[in-house]
Amino acid sequence: MGYVTRTLLMAMGLSIAVCIGLLLLLPWSWLFIWWIGFSITTFFIYGFDKMQARRQQSRVPEKVLLSLVFAGGFIGGWGGMLIWRHKTRHQSFWILTTLATVLHLGLAWWLRP
Repeated sequence: MGYVTRTLLMAMGLSIAVCIGLLLLLPWSWLFIWWIGFSITTFFIYGFDKMQARRQQSRVPEKVLLSLVFAGGFIGGWGGMLIWRHKTRHQSFWILTTLATVLHLGLAWWLRP
């Protein structure tokens, strides 16, 4: 198993663990819990990657960052870009994070009661 796959599986596992914890604590809808759980993880992974970049150490692959955004961490992706000022020079991150946001909001609209 390659570095990208291992990193992605660890990030997804952590995100799901956060979601389960939130589900046990909060009486919110499962979709909102999913977004918040994945966004918390995504935000901190963006921050970790920014720190690694400054230290010139091993980085989180861009595929992992974008996969987390598309998996539901789009709020954390925006937070990571704007608060940590990370990946803001990459037009692809702006475009793909916007696309993920539109897709997830469309999903929420489609699933509305």
